[in-house]
Amino acid sequence: MGLDLGTQSARALVVSRDGRVVGHGSRPLSGQREGACHEQDPVEWWSALAGACRLALDGVQPERVRGVATDATSGTILLVDAEGTPLTDGVMYDDSRARSQARRVNEVGEAVWSALGYRMQAGWGLPKLVWMIEHKSDLLPHARLAHQPDYINRRLVGSDVPADSSHSLKTGYDLVNDSWPHEVLEELGVPAGMMPEVVRSGSRLGEVCEEAARQTGIPAGTAVIAGMTDSCAAQIAAGALGQGSWNSALGTTLALKGASPELVRDPNGTLYCHRSPDGGWLPGGASSTGAGILSERFPGRDLDDLGRRAAAHEEASVLAYPLAATGERFPFEAPEAEGFMLGRPAEEAEHFAALLQGMAFVERLCFDYVNMLGAPSDGELTLTGGSTRGRYFCQLRADVLGRPVRLLECDESAVGMAVLAASGDAPVADTAAEMVRVREVIEPRPGRTECFLEPYVRLVGELEQRGWLPTEVAGHARARAAG
Repeated sequence: MGLDLGTQSARALVVSRDGRVVGHGSRPLSGQREGACHEQDPVEWWSALAGACRLALDGVQPERVRGVATDATSGTILLVDAEGTPLTDGVMYDDSRARSQARRVNEVGEAVWSALGYRMQAGWGLPKLVWMIEHKSDLLPHARLAHQPDYINRRLVGSDVPADSSHSLKTGYDLVNDSWPHEVLEELGVPAGMMPEVVRSGSRLGEVCEEAARQTGIPAGTAVIAGMTDSCAAQIAAGALGQGSWNSALGTTLALKGASPELVRDPNGTLYCHRSPDGGWLPGGASSTGAGILSERFPGRDLDDLGRRAAAHEEASVLAYPLAATGERFPFEAPEAEGFMLGRPAEEAEHFAALLQGMAFVERLCFDYVNMLGAPSDGELTLTGGSTRGRYFCQLRADVLGRPVRLLECDESAVGMAVLAASGDAPVADTAAEMVRVREVIEPRPGRTECFLEPYVRLVGELEQRGWLPTEVAGHARARAAG
């Protein structure tokens, strides 16, 4: 079984060893947003996930269920007491209240973060933990940090369990030395004993207890496996675990995850590496651009129909940088960045086409940046996320990137957690090769890649001119476009 805690829903999938989804369930989640703050109720996480599990297991023979793993949003944390009872709401991955704390965290831990190849951002777990310590001192010293899946795994097992190394990354866990940077935490005022024990993703945490079995329908005694973040789960679901393989997940936002034998360090701090359960590294980054802008600009419209009509507008006479909200984080960090469109589209289908092409250009820029950092990227590329529903957009992305793209039968993050739960002592990459089912491979159309080079280079220049894209990155992208 794979469990997925997203922003808007909790999902559960039951997956057979040959990759067939034999049961699925989903329950909605609510949250509270106010300015930079975004919180959810942890108790609702559990009740929604338990309901999703019961739906997914309806009609599944209990003895067939062998293991369960959970993924969740990266950087979402809360404080709990010694019994695991929430003391706070969950502060979500996109909560940006801790901007000043992020600056301090980067100053204090500069040597550690530099060695690990990234910088802390306001939405990451450690800056938000420092904010909590500063603003919720009445909860100390008995409060403990919990990541979103830690709370779920404790409810499943019925007792304290370690955190997984994947969700712990953004809270400052040192994946090279497999330890918390205690000197940094002490200087930041984090009380001793507040941080959980950490194990590598894929480790066995325990077994489903009787009470959790009653509430979820998962048989008591089922193995509970330490999971990974949602983007890593999507990467496993895509089978993008071989050296140089990448998963590009395009939904509301764009997230890239690849596989490398060596740690990839980004001096600009926008790309960071998770540790693979198999021992290698999983470099990746998340852009704030994505398909969320489509529903914002065309509310209530048939996006599939607009996508089909967009095919008549290659290349579009207008150029778009499809950023819906202020601020970009990958492949460059620019808190002040804003979306733009140069020119006036002749009709709504051309407007739609310009946004699709702009997303494909940003995706290409991400891969150019990955190449500049020295990460291997010449393996298989798998596209996942809601945007894969429209075949034209997938074809467009293959054309702009100039490489074949794979589409899957089921690309949900929960599939990745089912793969992880099924792996046991075997390499996750081998298990994924058995369980991940490819639906189609789309090749770039002859001559189309060259047609999109001029508008791509123009967008690179516009981003550079605005002071958002570093000159070195822009120059590398232009050089690769020139061949």
